[in-house]
Amino acid sequence: MHFATCIFPTEYSVRPAELAIALEERGFESIWVAEHSHIPVERASPWPGGSEMPQMYYDTLDPFIWLSVAAAATSKLKVATGICLVVERDLIHTAKEVTSIDVLSGGRFLFGIGAGWNLEEMANHATDPSLRFGLLRERIEAMKAIWTMDGAEYHGAQVNFDPIHQNPKPVQVPYPPIHVGGAFPGGLERAVRYGDGWIPIAGRGEDGFDAMLLARQRDMACEQAGRDPEEVELSIYLAPPDRKAIETMAEAGMTRAIFGLPPAGLDQVLPLLDKLAESADRL
Repeated sequence: MHFATCIFPTEYSVRPAELAIALEERGFESIWVAEHSHIPVERASPWPGGSEMPQMYYDTLDPFIWLSVAAAATSKLKVATGICLVVERDLIHTAKEVTSIDVLSGGRFLFGIGAGWNLEEMANHATDPSLRFGLLRERIEAMKAIWTMDGAEYHGAQVNFDPIHQNPKPVQVPYPPIHVGGAFPGGLERAVRYGDGWIPIAGRGEDGFDAMLLARQRDMACEQAGRDPEEVELSIYLAPPDRKAIETMAEAGMTRAIFGLPPAGLDQVLPLLDKLAESADRL
């Protein structure tokens, strides 16, 4: 099982190069960063994590720029969006950004994606919230075509373009792994349909956090769709450190434990990394 971390990339968070170097030195596999283009002043959508949304949601930097700095400072650490709000982005530009960071990092990019929860935020991007999951699928399918074909085209209900050239292609073949966020059952269904991994957040959803249950759900969904469960990696976001949860995840055969870090300076983050690295070594 891989050990990874996630963070909201804010101005007051640890700098990307500092964090990336510290993670690589301690043997972590990857760093994942969140995305929000903005938070609407008038918002009815409830934050899924509780009653009051943390300030870090208002203050995020661009994930691709942040991850590019992290990748430039390291040689082995994988860099990942966790998650990229694809329904709020131009798909052709996003395809170019994914390719660019994959090429410049030497094939170390993981593409975490999702449709998001903030309905007012996506509406400001001219996205109909009620159609967001179909839009997410079509944009991912269209990007796959761009990454793998010369003269790629796509004609769907919400995405439509005639043949285009976009070069270069990603280093990873056929494209960087696509990890789909979202709770059971919808998030898993989308991951099995067009993803390479599923990344739910521990404790969200009706079933809460049960590593064995999540693994069984993944296996059953893959079997019903005719996919090998090994083709759909199972990663879990959880708050550090929880030794029992880590051990259960390992027993369940999960691919990756992604620990949340606070949006704080290096002096506060390093002790947490040391504690997590120690737990990983004991496991």
